[in-house]
Amino acid sequence: MARYALTDIHGCARTFRALVLEQLKLQPSDELYILGDLVNKGPDSKGVIDFVLELQAQQHQVHCLRGNHDQMLLKAARHGPQKLNLTDTEKKLVLESFGISQFEDLPEPYRKFLKSLPYYLELPDYFLVHAGFNFTREDIFEDKDAMLNLRGYTVDWQKINNKLLLHGHTPTALHSIKKTISHKDQRLNLDAGCVYYRNAAYGNLVALDLDTQQLFIQPNQDRPYPVARKS
Repeated sequence: MARYALTDIHGCARTFRALVLEQLKLQPSDELYILGDLVNKGPDSKGVIDFVLELQAQQHQVHCLRGNHDQMLLKAARHGPQKLNLTDTEKKLVLESFGISQFEDLPEPYRKFLKSLPYYLELPDYFLVHAGFNFTREDIFEDKDAMLNLRGYTVDWQKINNKLLLHGHTPTALHSIKKTISHKDQRLNLDAGCVYYRNAAYGNLVALDLDTQQLFIQPNQDRPYPVARKS
């Protein structure tokens, strides 16, 4: 049995499939953890969720967390597109992937999936979260907004029982991710900016073997599609 984690797929369904099927060669006995932001920005948000549901239907152990973009899409389905922090072009890509003309028409199975996503997971040796925890709080698990959106925080390791902290949310150059792994840092950011293929430092989807610390790197397979450069 192997345990893998990846994050911030952002609608790059082909890249996601290539990483899972061709590189990880995921088996039903393996565990796969996805740390949020499955949707938005990229060309096939629906395809990403469909692949997760397909794997789960095949009895694969796939566990997904809620990211800020998953939350935004759920809110847009309830209240309209003003809840989405996306360009008009990016909004169009999301609508086209689901075959709908407005976000309020998001089909119920996808709403149900998004509603089901937890904010964090605790493993025997890791805490998994999309963005981070508000360590200034007495109870760090109360601040759900922080788990989705926080950047630039200092970890209070006692509050997570000195476990490793694994997250995404902030696109990071591949060489920096490799460096944190080689240095055996306790806090690891796995967001390699997959959707931002126009940025030379980004454009990869990576997965980490939680036991061996091996990093699997999958270059973006979904290009070309319109996406802004990440500044």
